[in-house]
Amino acid sequence: MATYLDFESKIEKIQEEIVSAHAVANLEAVEKYQKELQKEVEKTFSSLSDYQKLQLARHPDRPYALDYIKLILEDAYEIHGDRAFRDDPAILCYIGWIDGQKTMVIGEQKGRGVKNKIKRNFGMPNPEGYRKALRAVRLAEKFNIPVLMLIDTPGAYPGLGAEERGQSEAIARNLFEFASMKVPMVSVVIGEGGSGGALAIGVADRLAMMRYSVFAVISPEGCSAILWNDPSKVETATKALKITPGDLLEHGLIDDVLDEPLIGAHRDKVTAAEVLKNYFLETVKNLKELSVDELLDQRYKRLTSVGAFSE
Repeated sequence: MATYLDFESKIEKIQEEIVSAHAVANLEAVEKYQKELQKEVEKTFSSLSDYQKLQLARHPDRPYALDYIKLILEDAYEIHGDRAFRDDPAILCYIGWIDGQKTMVIGEQKGRGVKNKIKRNFGMPNPEGYRKALRAVRLAEKFNIPVLMLIDTPGAYPGLGAEERGQSEAIARNLFEFASMKVPMVSVVIGEGGSGGALAIGVADRLAMMRYSVFAVISPEGCSAILWNDPSKVETATKALKITPGDLLEHGLIDDVLDEPLIGAHRDKVTAAEVLKNYFLETVKNLKELSVDELLDQRYKRLTSVGAFSE
């Protein structure tokens, strides 16, 4: 069953009316409620607060990396393990074809249902996950295959074992290595981009965000706890952090915002996947026109421009 957020209550009621009208084959009523639904969607989603966008980014029905991989990647073959410790299910690595373009896809996977959430560690990768991603990107570079990275994590796993195995080093190594890979790299925040867990697969030639996604150095809950010691200030923290696509684009921290369906990717996964696919293919087409030296120089300038200031 579909999950509706608090501010979607009117939409939920209209959807129920549409289902009821379909059940009795009342086409006139269906058409009427469809028009009402369209108006309510435009009214509700045209004036969302930053906190409501955060809720959408975390929506339990929102498509995860594996959903997009199944929708856009043909002849997909999964790559397992970091060749050093183990396979981390929180990071997915697949090689396949996207409309005839051979592609390496790397994504963070949260998992659905209790069993899968535990298996995927709630989308929080261990260091071996980031090392697996690095292994996959090195493989892509060897065979001149463009890379698509899908960011969706609350953050890197902060457990004792992860720290013992070099969590911070694994993230830093990816930042360092990805900056000099000689293939086109595109990274897209499809849901929640949290801290270093997102940065570890966020170094690319283009960094984009879906319309209802967030990218933050810390979760709003963590921010409100540290600054105010008050969990009730999470909405204030969300607004202060400037974590939505519009704010990040304005500050030059991302390159593009992808127009997923107005009602949200969780209500129309196929269209959202098509938007993602088209963006990746168009971006790779443009990046392929650059020489390797131009590609690396452009990437270096993009990365070093972040945080620039003048006195």
